Amino acid sequence: MRHNLVMPPSAPDRGTDQTAPLMIAARPELTGGRRIGVLLSHGFTGSPASMRPWGEHLGALGYGVAVPLLPGHGTTWQQLNTHRWADWYAELARAFDALRAEHDAVVVGGLSMGGALVLRLAADRADQVAGVMVVNPAVATRRLDVRLLPVLKHLVPSFPAIANDIKKPGIDEHGYTRTPLKAIHSLLQAWPSLRADLPRITAPLIYFRSAEDHVVDDASEPLVLDGIASTDVTRIALPESYHVATLDNDAPTIFAESAAFVERVTSA
Repeated sequence: MRHNLVMPPSAPDRGTDQTAPLMIAARPELTGGRRIGVLLSHGFTGSPASMRPWGEHLGALGYGVAVPLLPGHGTTWQQLNTHRWADWYAELARAFDALRAEHDAVVVGGLSMGGALVLRLAADRADQVAGVMVVNPAVATRRLDVRLLPVLKHLVPSFPAIANDIKKPGIDEHGYTRTPLKAIHSLLQAWPSLRADLPRITAPLIYFRSAEDHVVDDASEPLVLDGIASTDVTRIALPESYHVATLDNDAPTIFAESAAFVERVTSA
């Protein structure tokens, strides 16, 4: 099954499909005897490939890591166009429940739409989420073309791709070559209720933000940072990365800061 987390730890296999779900078993002997889980979510039209190095870094420190493949991803953009926000959230919630069943504490993290998904999860499971990590999360936009999606989705099936917004040369996010409009419109439809529920988030939050992002504009950041109820909020600037910062020049900063964050918020 997709959420089987009892597999023995092993060295990452670079020959495997980078878009496949990532699962790493916890090693409590490295984390003070406690089993700590980390759930990471990729973004819209992306895949676990964008989160794999981050997950592997945390797994090497002894954390149990799950990076699910969201429905409609890792196949074709046409297939993604048949799925909606509720499908992606349900998959993430199932992965979270699997981690919670096997770990003493769970921290959640996400990139872009994945950031929105884990914020939704943190609002819905405020008493279960130990901490939240978001990288360029999307909960709003000022882009006119996106605001016209309710009309455009009936006229054209897709837009040009939003994948691979990466400053570092030669890096591939393994995302789609087109952006399906019906699917992304469902993301926008989920934003108002998410923004309204941000005050329900009380868990510590670390917010990573790229200096230059060609996918998510600056509308989301103040809404998240000012909207949540948590008093434990840290913002980390990523000066040398574009949108997919988890694969970009500042990835080591994300890895190091998130590892310290997970250790701190899950201390017994």
